[in-house]
Amino acid sequence: MSTPSRRRPPQRRRPASTRVKQNRVLALLCVVAVGGLVAVVASGTGSDPTVTTANAEGTAASGAGAPPADAARSADAPGSSQAEQQVAATTAASTTQGTPAPGASGVSVAAVGDTVMGTPEFGLPPAGGSTLFNAVKPLLKGDVVFGNLESALATGPSAKCGSGSGGSCYAFASPPSYARNLKNAGFTVMSIANNHSNDWGPAGIRSTVRALDAVGILHAGRPGEIAVQTLPNGTKVAVVGLAPYAWSQNSLDIPGAQRLVRKAAGMAPIVIASFHGGAEGTSYRNVPQGAETYLGEPRGETRRLARGLVDAGADLVLGHGPHVMRGMEFRNGRLIAYSLGNFLGYKVFGTSSYSGQSGVLKVTMAPDGRFESGSLAPVRLSGDGIPSPGGSSIRDVAALSRADFGKSAARVSASGAITPP
Repeated sequence: MSTPSRRRPPQRRRPASTRVKQNRVLALLCVVAVGGLVAVVASGTGSDPTVTTANAEGTAASGAGAPPADAARSADAPGSSQAEQQVAATTAASTTQGTPAPGASGVSVAAVGDTVMGTPEFGLPPAGGSTLFNAVKPLLKGDVVFGNLESALATGPSAKCGSGSGGSCYAFASPPSYARNLKNAGFTVMSIANNHSNDWGPAGIRSTVRALDAVGILHAGRPGEIAVQTLPNGTKVAVVGLAPYAWSQNSLDIPGAQRLVRKAAGMAPIVIASFHGGAEGTSYRNVPQGAETYLGEPRGETRRLARGLVDAGADLVLGHGPHVMRGMEFRNGRLIAYSLGNFLGYKVFGTSSYSGQSGVLKVTMAPDGRFESGSLAPVRLSGDGIPSPGGSSIRDVAALSRADFGKSAARVSASGAITPP
């Protein structure tokens, strides 16, 4: 059964006089290039500290020169008035960008789940982690390559556990230099919205952002944050990240999440929304109706959230957090993957049974965001949590999709091809 594509509301162009005036303002802005890192400082002209952008070469700009995001607002108050204003106020300059570039072709996406490159307490990999992705690097190909960075990139004692946990507290941080491993693997954007991104506190989040910026990887997940990647053909892709935590764009606030997606849809013709949600472990492979909790912590209404993100303008929704693969469904011709499982967890994740089954989701979208094709490349994790091709995830996801979503379930063939119902 075919599904209708959604029409975006028409975009209004600014008067020519206004555009000329703003162009003059932009010409006076400070653009600083240091070692390949480009920082654009702007106010009222379509840029703000919560928008990170990258050009076709992958150079990142993250509002450097403006105060860090958590310096301008309380780190534990994502619903503060300032954060809400950043979510709700789409600037005039950005509203003309949400249409496909002339002659644009389809956009390819490769996406994976939870990624931790090691942490000192449980052990760091040899060679600075430079070989962690070797076996799966050929799978990480696409215009946009996305992953969930489920750790800080920071050093020093954990704000969460102090100098040591004694096995009762789990805090993850890889050295900031490990950002280079992500770059070399092919990642273009990482979500930093999850329960471990704040293990080193606000300073750790700032360190993570600096490390990703330094290698030209975009990031999404802080309150109000939107990553915008510009492809070689001029097409823009916006990415937002959500999680049920105060330091992230809060996924428990579904109307707020929808406002952020609408803002992103005004900045780019294709919007990818990721969320960290759902209970954890092999007992939680199915997507339930209603709210999920884990160890007493609210983990969100994952069905209502994901579908609401599509209704607000997301063209692809990527879930992570349960540490197992979950099923997929289509809504309005857009794919929702409820959990991409563990992708890399050097000595930090359990890898037995379903926890060690993973995959690389490949999706190609039309210039207006419509689903064109998709596939799942199976991946399995070694005992140390290092990924390599293989495993049972195709069969698992196919069965879970049928069981959980029925008529709206994604069809997953034995070869991994994904098609709408």
